[in-house]
Amino acid sequence: MNHMLTTLFALAVASATGGIHAQEAKGDVKAGEQKNAMCIGCHGIAGYQSSFPEVHKVPMISGQSAGYIASALQAYQKGDRKHPTMRGVSISLTEQDIADLSAYYAQHGKAGSELPAAPRREPTAAVAELLKKGACVSCHGDNFAKPIDPSYPKIAGQHADYLYVALKSYKETGKNAYVGRSNGVMAGIAGQFSNAELKALSQYIARVDGDLQVVPQSRFR
Repeated sequence: MNHMLTTLFALAVASATGGIHAQEAKGDVKAGEQKNAMCIGCHGIAGYQSSFPEVHKVPMISGQSAGYIASALQAYQKGDRKHPTMRGVSISLTEQDIADLSAYYAQHGKAGSELPAAPRREPTAAVAELLKKGACVSCHGDNFAKPIDPSYPKIAGQHADYLYVALKSYKETGKNAYVGRSNGVMAGIAGQFSNAELKALSQYIARVDGDLQVVPQSRFR
């Protein structure tokens, strides 16, 4: 691991002690199910796309880590993540609301066999070098689905176009009022890559088996 990645990884580990407290309120799954009306309109429709400020499929959040969902919503509240719709939704939520919604979506992981330590689908040699350069597994864990800290996301199997836009946004903070994410660790990692390389990474990770899925509103199943 080069000096830059060693420094970034150290920052990630240091921030982890704060990340585990991102969701201090205890979440209630049943309460979250009653509070998700603003979520299901986008995240509960398979293939649904965001049209502004960039076009991409909305991320799958069912089966995502509760700590990450809470951390992401808090980042939208604070303006560290710039997405008009998500900021509007997040600022209406209390700490308890966030905890309840996070607990609700976290328990929707795919049922079935345990995910492997390493992806069954091997990357090309070029993508393998990009993964090594970004040290992606160091934070996102085995199979890119077992993050080392609860506030980090599972990324295996996530929509490729969303992953690409998310990665690119770490390079765009401050350039557009509606686009960008403030995160020192991810900004340093994403900044190493061209957009074409970020797209190649996203396309591979999207094909890896993971826990994430879309769970529609019950009456539409």
